Amino acid sequence: MPTAPDGTIVVDRVWKRFPVDLALPLLQDQVIHMARRIRGQAGREHRWVLRDINLRVEPGQTQALVGVNGSGKTTLLKIISKTTFPTAGGISVEGRIGALLDVRSGIHPDLTGRENIFLFGAILGMTRKQVSQRFDDIVEFAEIASAVDRQVKFYSAGMWVRLGFAIAVCLDPDVLLVDEVLAVGDARFQQKCLDRISEAVTGGTTLLYVSHDLATVQAVCERAMWLADSVVKAEGPTREVLSLYRASVGESSVVPVSTDGRVRVLKTEITAADGGVPRSGEPVDVRLVLRAPESIQANVVLGVTEGTAAPVFVVRYGRFFPEGEFEVRCRLSNLPLPKGSYALWASIRPMNVNGKIPPYLAWQPLASFEAFGPEANRPPPGVTVMSPVYVPAEWDLG
Repeated sequence: MPTAPDGTIVVDRVWKRFPVDLALPLLQDQVIHMARRIRGQAGREHRWVLRDINLRVEPGQTQALVGVNGSGKTTLLKIISKTTFPTAGGISVEGRIGALLDVRSGIHPDLTGRENIFLFGAILGMTRKQVSQRFDDIVEFAEIASAVDRQVKFYSAGMWVRLGFAIAVCLDPDVLLVDEVLAVGDARFQQKCLDRISEAVTGGTTLLYVSHDLATVQAVCERAMWLADSVVKAEGPTREVLSLYRASVGESSVVPVSTDGRVRVLKTEITAADGGVPRSGEPVDVRLVLRAPESIQANVVLGVTEGTAAPVFVVRYGRFFPEGEFEVRCRLSNLPLPKGSYALWASIRPMNVNGKIPPYLAWQPLASFEAFGPEANRPPPGVTVMSPVYVPAEWDLG
């Protein structure tokens, strides 16, 4: 049977389960467990994390995995990288694998940066000469020239993730697995990583990418798989899968009345300036009816997301707010979003307390809405767009 070309990923009917966490040692639990043992029914319970997952990624393709936390995305990446194994089913990955599954992935803290680079290369099956040829590029990308001979345990979290990503992507892997770790870095480094990923994909590397940043997923990946409740809900072109995923998240994200915090949200309205539906590029009015048990000095932060907690943009309003019921009104001068489904998130946090006082209202979704306008344009291959969006806003307190 001919061997598949390097860069091919095949996931064939994979199942994965984990033992259920042990219950607290309460008397009732002990009695139930003893009764099961007497009846010969004792045994540890398990929960399925992945059920009958099938996926094939061809060399040079870009595939995303999306879904809420706990849906099995990271577990599937770990199975593909062979850091864990399936309960049933088969995995086939051809070629060298570069994996960045967490901040400390593949990095030994007691070794120096230099030693980790050569160790990782050896694990990938590369000779010392091959690693040496790429050594300077790795150090330059990771920005650790002054610390390359220092033990990694003395690195900051940012240096650690830069080193891990640089090693994974600069050793020319045939398959690159990237989890949510890019969220650790700053915006400049995230853009640098995405540019490097685009270069690798252009060079023929297969990418399997996990992220909650749906805008980045759509910019980077050609195809996507949506995982939910341990099964595949949808798989296909990225735009189609993300549309289904956003709709699902939007349906479950609305909180009509919030009690999570000292300030309660009694009502939320999102309309165009003329009272109609929000439209791309036009003013949008947001109205919140709030109730506070006492007067507070706080920042109200509003964010528009694609359903998940990561905002496309945020606006902020800080001042004293009165005791009792009051309104906060915000006019966004223009809505910088294409046609689609979105969610309004909000938080209310004390001013100038350095995090010592808990938020008056935790970051949470308040309402979902539809924006009407032109469809989003996908950037051309090899081009990644990830830039902050500034939206002028006018505020009023009622």
